Amino acid sequence: MSEKHNSTNEEATLQLHKEELQISKKMMKTSDVKVYKRSYTEEKQILIPVRHEELVVEKRKLNEAEAEGELIETIRIPLSEERIEVTLHPTVLEDVEIYTQQFEEIIEIQETLKEEKARINTVGNIRVIVDDQ
Repeated sequence: MSEKHNSTNEEATLQLHKEELQISKKMMKTSDVKVYKRSYTEEKQILIPVRHEELVVEKRKLNEAEAEGELIETIRIPLSEERIEVTLHPTVLEDVEIYTQQFEEIIEIQETLKEEKARINTVGNIRVIVDDQ
């Protein structure tokens, strides 16, 4: 079988396109965090007993007229006393650890992709020869 070709061959180029997915990730800042300490004051009232020591000198004079009555003269000389000394000691209340931690989760993305395919529509009685080489 021989085929006849017209001497006026017309060539046409048909470009077929297909969409492909390209996925990229970008780190975005979603919040700003400030961590700080705040000091609070509290007034405390504490009752503390303190001692002191005195030397006591008592002179007794007897009244000769009345044997029952005594005249007393008292002299007090302070020798020592306790004094309150307040010292504040900082103690650790608790340790607060601050760090970042990354978590990974899987997010499903659904996208519709287009692809073009060549189709041939024929009109009339045309004989199509498929050349599979």
